[in-house]
Amino acid sequence: MSAQKDRWVSSLSFLLFCASSIPTQGSARLLQELSPQEYFGSLQAGRASLAYFSPNGSPGAQPFLEQIENSAEALQDYGISVVKVNCPKEDVSRYCGKENSLRKAYLFRGNMLIREFPTDALFDVNSVVANVLFALLFNEVKYVETLADLQNIENALKGRSNMVFAYVPATGTAEHRAVMEAAFVYGTVHQFVLTTEATLLKDAGNDEPDVSSARLLFCHCQRATDLAQPCRRTAMGQALTMLNIHRHLKLMGAPLVTEVAEHPEKVSTVHLQLGLPLVFILSQKETYEADRRTAEFVAWQLLGKAGVALLSRDLVDLNILLRSNVALKTPDEGVPIKYLVLEDTDEVITLVEDKSKVEQIQEEEEEDEQDEDEKENDNQDIQDDQVVEAVSRDKKRELPLEQILVLTEETFHSALLETARTVVLFYASWEAVSLAVLRSYTEVADHLKGTRGVLLSRVNCWDWPGVCTKENVTQFPAIKIYEKGERSVMYDGMWGTEELTSFIMLSRVSCPLKLATIEEAEGYLRGEFPSELSSYHHTSILGVFSTATSEAREAFEEAGNILSGHVTMGMYFEDDALALSRKYAVSPPALLLGRSGGRSVEGIALSKQSAQDVVRMIRYELLDVFPEITVQNLPRYLQLRKPFLILFSDGDIGQMESKEMLKLAKGRPQQAFVACWLNLKRTPVGRGVLKAYFATVPSLPLLVWVNLHAGGQVFKFPSEQTITETNILSWLEKLKAGLEIPSSTLSEEDWKPPLPAYDFLQMMETAVPELPLHTSHRHGDTPARRPPESPGGDTTVREEPPQETKAEKVGSPGRDLRGTAPRLAAREKQGKRHSEL
Repeated sequence: MSAQKDRWVSSLSFLLFCASSIPTQGSARLLQELSPQEYFGSLQAGRASLAYFSPNGSPGAQPFLEQIENSAEALQDYGISVVKVNCPKEDVSRYCGKENSLRKAYLFRGNMLIREFPTDALFDVNSVVANVLFALLFNEVKYVETLADLQNIENALKGRSNMVFAYVPATGTAEHRAVMEAAFVYGTVHQFVLTTEATLLKDAGNDEPDVSSARLLFCHCQRATDLAQPCRRTAMGQALTMLNIHRHLKLMGAPLVTEVAEHPEKVSTVHLQLGLPLVFILSQKETYEADRRTAEFVAWQLLGKAGVALLSRDLVDLNILLRSNVALKTPDEGVPIKYLVLEDTDEVITLVEDKSKVEQIQEEEEEDEQDEDEKENDNQDIQDDQVVEAVSRDKKRELPLEQILVLTEETFHSALLETARTVVLFYASWEAVSLAVLRSYTEVADHLKGTRGVLLSRVNCWDWPGVCTKENVTQFPAIKIYEKGERSVMYDGMWGTEELTSFIMLSRVSCPLKLATIEEAEGYLRGEFPSELSSYHHTSILGVFSTATSEAREAFEEAGNILSGHVTMGMYFEDDALALSRKYAVSPPALLLGRSGGRSVEGIALSKQSAQDVVRMIRYELLDVFPEITVQNLPRYLQLRKPFLILFSDGDIGQMESKEMLKLAKGRPQQAFVACWLNLKRTPVGRGVLKAYFATVPSLPLLVWVNLHAGGQVFKFPSEQTITETNILSWLEKLKAGLEIPSSTLSEEDWKPPLPAYDFLQMMETAVPELPLHTSHRHGDTPARRPPESPGGDTTVREEPPQETKAEKVGSPGRDLRGTAPRLAAREKQGKRHSEL
């Protein structure tokens, strides 16, 4: 995946959230039609609803009804239902009886009326969403008419919080809606202030007083600790859309200056991820303080246009000219970092704002750069994330969800008591992986249709975060199986239909399953008992215990609870257990492993008493002796942290090679490494592995030794030798003695995601307004929070505290560049890219 496209990945869930506010053809089905009695009887405490009371046979209301129908889906994303209330002719109540009332729409929270809207104020989808959210978010969005009101709010925020000030020429517009949707997400982080007064925009110091266009300013009031100190303001240069506002707020929350202690090639900041360049100021010990002030001055001038980093030459060995003092890194893949010699800060600012300046300073430009840029711009909206691409491609395909029960906070616990086993999918309706898993889940429901004692259900954690918090679900998607509302098992396997179905079916049987007779135990080893699971497992694990081995039996039972759903485990501890175990040359406590339908039964002494030891032992014994490596099973073998001896084959391996490799795997040295093979036809990613090892795909079959956990050296078995156990062992001895030269050495760079994983519930908690749409969860339901760690624990990039919380340094910055600087390649990219929530 290219670095350019990587920057889109972590923002896709946000894009789906934005896209969800676009009305679709299916929104008409979301408009409910109720009688007045039905409507008022259905109101729930804390739930918001927009109602229009319509007399029967009123054709004049049809245009308005079309608009609220189109708005129904957008409002549903915020937990707001839209209802058309049909008024009988004889009804003379407050909402149905008066002619003026029939020209209004009413916003309720529970049974409390929040706001009345004249129907002519709700003239399209944007006006409906904007006005309804404006009414609900009265604590998050302050409306001001005078400069004094604005200054009072600023003074109250100084030293505590920041302010987002927006001007819209009129309410009910697309820009007004974008501000309200942003306030819904960020309203608990920043104070939003809205005005429609053009004079206020001029008084606020906007450089472009075009009152016909909406404007947004970010006011850095948290930095202003003195009432006499004004709040710095940073204007958003793009049009007021939800995406642009989100991007602007992410940039305002980023550190003003990032101090780095690694090579610029490895540095990634939020600016690069959002498609903006990163300027490095190269420093050294002697000039650090001056360079720091210079970097801060430049950062304020480029705020929202580029990031600024401070790099000390004393910490990083850079092979560049000693006089280079600035470097520019662009977010574009393949564009080298450019090291420059600049005289003052104005040149740095010009460097970012005027792209042609880079070409004047540094003459080495690729001749086909313009062609590449045009091609890149043509493809900039192509999504490289396969999950999101698949979800987006099939977004119009309706999922058959009728077999999956929808659970809410009110129905969750009662549903767990109705069925022997309840499977619950916890997901977020706007998150791509959740939607992809939901498709697999519908296929599982189809496979298990008619299965007694199993109920498939789902909880949308975006709507019901309280339920997910109580069930300790902090990442999406997640699946748990509840047994009569008590014991629960968390699924931690692959998200494919086959894997999910197998897990659910195996969870139906007690683990371990207590067997009463030797006949049952023998049938269990042959895979005949229980009969309904014969197609879901390949190895039968039977624990045999005597009455004197209660401690080992308890550990085995606890291990069964841990492995429930993943394996089938039986347990036999009757008086004749000794006779059963001796048949397989072991004594209790022991494990009997029935492979291949009982044709091969292996007895293993169970000397370990700890449940975790038993779990590890079972997982190890279930591994194949000479496995075929696939995407699904590779993690299990990587966990062994052993070198790999891999036979790559373009199809099934030959009988002779299979026989020799199996002999090797079963022999004495098999504890030291993992002997395995990989079929490139069934696992095409193997070709990419070979290219990483040898640059091109060599002739096959090919035997390779690689130690991913120590050194990363790759050795290729001599092609002129036959693959036999003797030749391989002789070759391995040479490797051990250091007599062979590696074909290649893998990079030591960690394979890690570009950004930390998100605690989505924490983000949702932050985004919920002071008066949430679902208020039935209690304050005690808030999940414990931990600050996100950098991927892989990398601490080489040390970011300063966010610019709003760090006190401004005293002293004016120097106009000259005194330090030295790292390198970076140039060109400010378009504002469409953003890469994280």
